[in-house]
Amino acid sequence: MTINQQLLEIHQNFEKGYHSHIDYGEWRVATLCYIDELAPENIETIERHNETDEVFVLLQGHCILFIGEGDNEITAIHPADMEPQKLYNVKKGVYHTHTLSRDALLLIIENRDTSLANSDSLRLKNKDRQQLLEAVKTLW
Repeated sequence: MTINQQLLEIHQNFEKGYHSHIDYGEWRVATLCYIDELAPENIETIERHNETDEVFVLLQGHCILFIGEGDNEITAIHPADMEPQKLYNVKKGVYHTHTLSRDALLLIIENRDTSLANSDSLRLKNKDRQQLLEAVKTLW
């Protein structure tokens, strides 16, 4: 039996990268699967959203969420080895990035208008990139 999509939408994604699935009102639901640019050795920047919190839920695999302290430069990085089915709310204005295992599936809930236009990013210094690599070795 098929249910009319005007009554129920069903979305599924296991393709690499970020995919927006549902936009409604002021919010968006998206998924993120492994992409090479988020491999620990390839992470070069960290971002923050200036107008919204962003919620992450690990559905499968492994993900380390890196939280950066600082404003114009990163003064400390804190790794959070995400646990499946827990909600991780990155507060508005907090720098963050993440690395995913190849089998990871991450659910993202954010404001619909979250974009590069209302977000900042900083290039990580070599010491920060080294700290990310060390955290991955320790946690995984």
